[in-house]
Amino acid sequence: MSLSRRQVTSAAVASVPLAFAATGTARAGGRRHRTLYIAGDSTAAQKYADAAPETGWGMALPFLLHRRLTVANHAVNGRSSKSFADEGRLDAILSSIRPGDLLLVQFAHNDEKSADPTRYTEPWSTYQEYLRRYVEGARARGARPVLATAVERRRFDADGRAVPSHGEYPAAMRALAAEERVALLDVQALSLALWQELGAEETKKYFNWTATEQDNTHFNPPGAIAVARLVARELLRTRVLAPHDVRRLDARIPQEWITWPEAVA
Repeated sequence: MSLSRRQVTSAAVASVPLAFAATGTARAGGRRHRTLYIAGDSTAAQKYADAAPETGWGMALPFLLHRRLTVANHAVNGRSSKSFADEGRLDAILSSIRPGDLLLVQFAHNDEKSADPTRYTEPWSTYQEYLRRYVEGARARGARPVLATAVERRRFDADGRAVPSHGEYPAAMRALAAEERVALLDVQALSLALWQELGAEETKKYFNWTATEQDNTHFNPPGAIAVARLVARELLRTRVLAPHDVRRLDARIPQEWITWPEAVA
């Protein structure tokens, strides 16, 4: 499968830690850095200068983790659990992941695209089968898998109620997490509740609404920071991370900390 310039760049940059944060696990002879790998889609992915102000939540997550925990953001625009694995991106992570590392997996947005056989998965069969590959691959290498239900889109009904958009996929992931005894970050439920709290107008300040675009799927810096905060709190709640691994959970994070590098030609 041929890759676009940005896709190739994303794959290359994903192998380089994007930022640092939190204390690692104790090892004989001292402590070592752990790495938190993100496998996901455009809602989490690194964005570049030509896409600003669009921001993936994975770009903001390092600001909420301490320095001995490195974030390696392998999320790529347009990928599903199937296409990410079929393109060899899961294998690339598994070739680098080490015992004690974490693999955080968030997919559904593109698994839902039934007209595209390269991406589509069925919630209760192929979606779970592909997710199981991520879980088993991480565990085989001594790393810890973590499943995250897909962050919600900005969608409201005529009465101003935030409406879920991911069908059966969150339920299928929750069921698999319970079956496989994998930590689950319920970002779908938490983000839906947050959009409901903010309301239809206020949520526009969190999504990529610009003078030329009304994007109800992707985030701007405030939205990416808000979702990253949900992820970090869930990592703490599920005891994937300890209190000394996280920071700034209730503190303001300046939007200016978010930057968009130039894409490599």
